[in-house]
Amino acid sequence: MSDKPQVALVMGAGDAIGAAISRQFARAGFITCMARRNGDQLQPLIEELTAEGHDARGFSCDARNEEQVEQLFAQIESDIGELEVVIFNIGANMPMSILSTSSRKFMKIWEMACFAGFLTGREAARVMTKRKRGTILFTGATASVRGGAVFGAFASAKHGLRALAQSMARELGPQNIHVAHVIIDAAVDTQWIRDNHPQYQELADKDGVVQPDDLAKNYLMLHQQPRNAWTFELDVRPWAEKW
Repeated sequence: MSDKPQVALVMGAGDAIGAAISRQFARAGFITCMARRNGDQLQPLIEELTAEGHDARGFSCDARNEEQVEQLFAQIESDIGELEVVIFNIGANMPMSILSTSSRKFMKIWEMACFAGFLTGREAARVMTKRKRGTILFTGATASVRGGAVFGAFASAKHGLRALAQSMARELGPQNIHVAHVIIDAAVDTQWIRDNHPQYQELADKDGVVQPDDLAKNYLMLHQQPRNAWTFELDVRPWAEKW
């Protein structure tokens, strides 16, 4: 293990899951780099973590843009430190009937949820294989394993991301790089869920909604696993969720 500071990158550091993952790694002592398309929106989270005494950095990056992703990894590796953990957490959960799914919408969802994961995973692999260590984590969803009505575009992208993660795990595991895929099979407690889920309060009252901070603990746990007992796929849901 290098004696340099450990660095984690959260690609898709949104206001809920991404922010919670960032907090977990920052509080575990990582220099935590957070990227989203509009990086200025990360400032409140950076200020929160900095006030706690942690080293948190924010970046603007369109994860669908190959040049921007390459530049982000190069900047972090050059100016901050060696990446030990990379988390891909971009969603693109947009329900729409197959009848109203234009080719443009389909491609945009695929770019966000699958192609961006490829770019992030490839760049992570490029730096980690040089050192023969690291962890790459992908956020999945129910749609990763089951296509539902009006989720054709999203499910196809998430299935693709899961297949990418499987292939990467088989290729990179023998090189001491842990690749894992986290399936979140439930509603996560976000503002959108609070505003739009008709049973939100009923579910929340009985621990039927995933709390981002509790979910994020799983990501840190995956990174900390000994390599003789690595998990590839972690399937997360509340006790009350049907499956």
